[in-house]
Amino acid sequence: MKVIDQALLEKVIIERSRTSHKGDYGHLLLLGGTYPYGGAIIMAALAAVKSGAGLVTVGTDRENILALHSHLPEAMAFSLQDQQLLKEQLERAEVVLLGPGLRDDTFGEELVKQVFASLRQNQILIVDGGALGILAKGHLPFPSSQLILTPHQKEWERLSGIALDHQNTETTARALSSFPQGTILVEKGPATRIWQAGQSEYYQLEVGGPYQATGGMGDTLTGMIAGFAGQFHQVSLYERVVVATYLHSAIAQELAQEHYVVLPSQISCEIPKTMKKISQKGS
Repeated sequence: MKVIDQALLEKVIIERSRTSHKGDYGHLLLLGGTYPYGGAIIMAALAAVKSGAGLVTVGTDRENILALHSHLPEAMAFSLQDQQLLKEQLERAEVVLLGPGLRDDTFGEELVKQVFASLRQNQILIVDGGALGILAKGHLPFPSSQLILTPHQKEWERLSGIALDHQNTETTARALSSFPQGTILVEKGPATRIWQAGQSEYYQLEVGGPYQATGGMGDTLTGMIAGFAGQFHQVSLYERVVVATYLHSAIAQELAQEHYVVLPSQISCEIPKTMKKISQKGS
């Protein structure tokens, strides 16, 4: 098991160049939030923007766009029913987050199928929420993009085909080997583990707790992962995912000193301040 230490945080979260611009920090496309789960994609988008993503575009139900913009005017948005815009945004995005608040129905399946077929090797795809359930059905070919999976324990059981009571490090590594080389797995749970296909070692969180057991926590995590994936190109994608995952729980742990329950939106509000402290220590 690898240790997540201060040195890794400072290696990933560095001060920004004075000559940089928003195009240097990732063009993200977030897809999900179909009725009645509109809040999920809003929380993911909020976390992505607060994590420093340069450009964030959200595809969701048209009825959800007003709510999104009332919380986050920094994000662009369009209706998932608009096929032309969806095609254009899929071609343009560097990072695609698919699944927060996506219903597992015919429309959801067609969307997942379209995204999987559209993406290229130089794009990053994060699969979460409803898209994980659709992927677990096993009838879709893997996309050619760089793949990040963010299942909770029951979702990983369905994806891997291995019962939870039989899960251990060996079975997890073996199950992950059936996914494309380099696939990153964020195995969410009481002690979240972050794996990469082809590597025997993994990172495990030693921060976080039951105060995070509330709706939207996973959506905020995937938004942070998307935000980190689009920037910090001086390190590997795996290291970016590890640090985003760690920071999500570390912020929650800090907030839990004064809060019985930590809300996902509270975590998002603290992200820029926490990142600033880390970048200053490393400079």
